[in-house]
Amino acid sequence: MGTSTDIGHSTVGFRSERGAVLAALMLTTGLIAIDATILATAVPSVVKDFGQFDQFPWLFSVYLLAQAVSVPIYSKLADTIGRKPIVLTGIGLFLLGSILAGVAWNMAALIVFRVIQGLGAGAAAPMSMTIIGDIYTVEERALVQGYIASVWAVASVVGPALGGVFSQFVSWRWIFFVNIPLCLVAGWALIRSFHEKLQPRRHRIDYAGAVSLTIGLTALILGLLEGGNAWAWASVSSFVCFGIGVAALAVFVAVERRASEPILDLSLLRRSLILTTTLVSLGVGALLIGITSFVPPYLQNALGAAPIVAGAAVAALTLGWPLAASIAGRVYLRHGFRTTVLLGSSIVLAGTIALALVGPTPNVVAVSAVAFVIGFGLGWTAAPSLIAAQASVDWNERGVVTGINVFARSAGSAVGVAVLGAIANHLIAAGHGEHDYATIVDASTWVFRAVAVVAALTLFAGFGMPRGAVDAVAYSPEANAA
Repeated sequence: MGTSTDIGHSTVGFRSERGAVLAALMLTTGLIAIDATILATAVPSVVKDFGQFDQFPWLFSVYLLAQAVSVPIYSKLADTIGRKPIVLTGIGLFLLGSILAGVAWNMAALIVFRVIQGLGAGAAAPMSMTIIGDIYTVEERALVQGYIASVWAVASVVGPALGGVFSQFVSWRWIFFVNIPLCLVAGWALIRSFHEKLQPRRHRIDYAGAVSLTIGLTALILGLLEGGNAWAWASVSSFVCFGIGVAALAVFVAVERRASEPILDLSLLRRSLILTTTLVSLGVGALLIGITSFVPPYLQNALGAAPIVAGAAVAALTLGWPLAASIAGRVYLRHGFRTTVLLGSSIVLAGTIALALVGPTPNVVAVSAVAFVIGFGLGWTAAPSLIAAQASVDWNERGVVTGINVFARSAGSAVGVAVLGAIANHLIAAGHGEHDYATIVDASTWVFRAVAVVAALTLFAGFGMPRGAVDAVAYSPEANAA
């Protein structure tokens, strides 16, 4: 007699009744997957055209900040008006941002246009994951994850390769123009294949919460990236930035407690599983950005490696991730979510320690091997923690829970790149500049050590996940009410 875990590939594959939707979601995921790797390899080329090396972390920070603060809003709207209009809006904004970024005339303009891209990614990425959570069971998602992982696998090769080729032989601007056909095809596929039935209901947008969250995170990131650069750490400007940031986030917490429809329902964090998976996602975001943003400039500036070679090192990480994610389902179905996340986090910690040890003696092969190990560990950490959170709630909370998870990852990346950028900028300013070998190696090594600390904290957070098999985590009205 079969069990609930006996799911055939035909049930979830392209030939199933949900196959067209799956294909459309894979295309949408591809937008974000390629963007995750393609820009990092082009940073030196962008800096060569525009200058302002100390400003390059902003290209990642503003994108991730826009994504982070918009995710809760989109997720709340998705639980009220539906997933389809939100994901299509995200694709449209991502398309607009990509076109504008491709024609940017200076670093400031490029940073602004990255904000628009981030607003689009804030809708496209979590909605794709939410829709998958809606139309597939936990057992089915163990197989579906293989399809999604294949997208990241392809993007892990195509993204850095395209970034390197465009930067080296054509123009870095094509790293943004390549998104145009992907956006158009993804939008058309979703319009044609995905149909949802729901009863729209009136909703209230928590503008006060959105504004206070945006101000708080922006002020903190501004203080981190410009402190010790545009102004001294112990200056009035630094105190003002950090003071405004802390005060705004305190206001945000107060607003969310009173809001009838908060953009970020903090009460959900009282559930141990939601809190733990949120902390894990926070760590995953910081880890991912720490590797993908700083490894390529490290190899290019320290070794003079070509963009395509530096991109290959990052590709090793993003190749290990989907490889692990494709088999993670078998692990958590047999051993539970907690065991899978702890195993993955342990692998990540080992990899980041190895990267910190390799840092003083730059070597492309060694960095690539370590990056693959880190990516493999992340594949057994990120997806299972998200699926566990989604499985623990009903439909009307799934969008918000997914949004919290994605928000945490985006916020972790945004703040992470700011903290790591502050470390790098401080050491470069204290040394002999961005073109000095010893200075770049020293700054990068300290960044990698900081990443290892984040990995240790992520592993520690994973211990807080509830013990038990998948069935013990799955949603039930009785357990949820309790």
